[in-house]
Amino acid sequence: MPSVSFKSVFIAVLLGTAIIVAALLVNSRRPSVETAQPNAELVRATGKCAECHARETSAIVHQFERSRHAERGVNCLDCHRPVEGQAPMEHRGFTLARSLTAKNCAQCHATEYEQFARSRHAGPSWAAVRGTQGFSPEQIALGERFHPGWIKRPAHPVGEMEGEAATVGGCDACHDIGKPNADGSFGTCTECHSRHSSSVALAREPRTCGQCHMGPDHSQIEIFEESKHGVIFTAQRERFNLNAHPKQLTTVDMPAPTCTTCHMSGLEGLKVTHNPGERLAWFLFAPVSTRRPEGNSGELQMKEVCLKCHAHTQVENFYAIAEKVLLNTNERVKEAQAVVAALRKDGLLDDKPFNHPIKFVEFDLWHYFGRTAKHGAFMGGADFVQWHGNYELARLRNELDAMAEELRTKGGKGGSGPVKPGDARP
Repeated sequence: MPSVSFKSVFIAVLLGTAIIVAALLVNSRRPSVETAQPNAELVRATGKCAECHARETSAIVHQFERSRHAERGVNCLDCHRPVEGQAPMEHRGFTLARSLTAKNCAQCHATEYEQFARSRHAGPSWAAVRGTQGFSPEQIALGERFHPGWIKRPAHPVGEMEGEAATVGGCDACHDIGKPNADGSFGTCTECHSRHSSSVALAREPRTCGQCHMGPDHSQIEIFEESKHGVIFTAQRERFNLNAHPKQLTTVDMPAPTCTTCHMSGLEGLKVTHNPGERLAWFLFAPVSTRRPEGNSGELQMKEVCLKCHAHTQVENFYAIAEKVLLNTNERVKEAQAVVAALRKDGLLDDKPFNHPIKFVEFDLWHYFGRTAKHGAFMGGADFVQWHGNYELARLRNELDAMAEELRTKGGKGGSGPVKPGDARP
């Protein structure tokens, strides 16, 4: 066999090197969209989708990489494929659901979805703004089964007064947590858990609840942050284990409560629930609060949470004081409503909403400050019971009485047209 000369080997190596260098030079001039391919580990962690999305929407890939779903081997297609009742679409060789809903999550989290679907976060939340718009007969039946009278209702007059743009950009942004979907489900789990992080820790953050539970009509986040619970959470935030498994959560993980600790978590063996109203005794949001149908059970369940930190006598005393505030607020609201009802009975006001300043005052009295006083009482927010609650109730009642007297003095029928707060009274 003839030997290969050194010269031949040298030339071969030189040519090979030249080809590799030329290829690198050519490749360096290609656009990054063609060359920035993800590594094998990233593809394994996130599936085929990452090949494109690591370039086009890179943040969602990194969010997913850090999620519990990625740890458990869930891939993009597991969540994004269409399930029964969902419209499909073709996407780069894949068939995906055109829009994801809570039904996609229910493939694995069926119990959590069923609890959510029976909660006020579901149908009643959407109906509070939109009435029966978008509901199927089956969805109405389910909502009415668990919340009689809270689904079959007209759209809220505030939304109609403010217009569609304000309703879509404002009201819907929170209330679509319970929007009826065409696939028969309600809402979306990502309102609390985020989309690609799918985070339990995020859902436990008070500010996550505070995205919607804030402001003058339901100021829970402001009340929480004023309360001792909120102060401790802020001061000791680094000591909390918000990633703890829901069914293994202890007071070591949560040495003081966040919103979900009280309303949803399985603290030290308590039942986990995705129905935040399950542990409540009263309809605090209503103009005149009444006991919930399962209110006795709800109160006992909430007290079990309280007893993880507080003595029995302290818990009972807290509830007794809170219920006194609630009953007192009920009376104040009923008295104010009676003044306006008498004006209607005497023909001095019509039944149209928000077309006279006194109707705004009556609404603000219960919807803002009556609610605030009650929520403050049950959440440990003293300032919200008093200055942001009872003081405002007294101030608005004074204003309402003055308006009522003016209408009676004039003797004319109020409500001839839309009037904004602060406008000259008819």
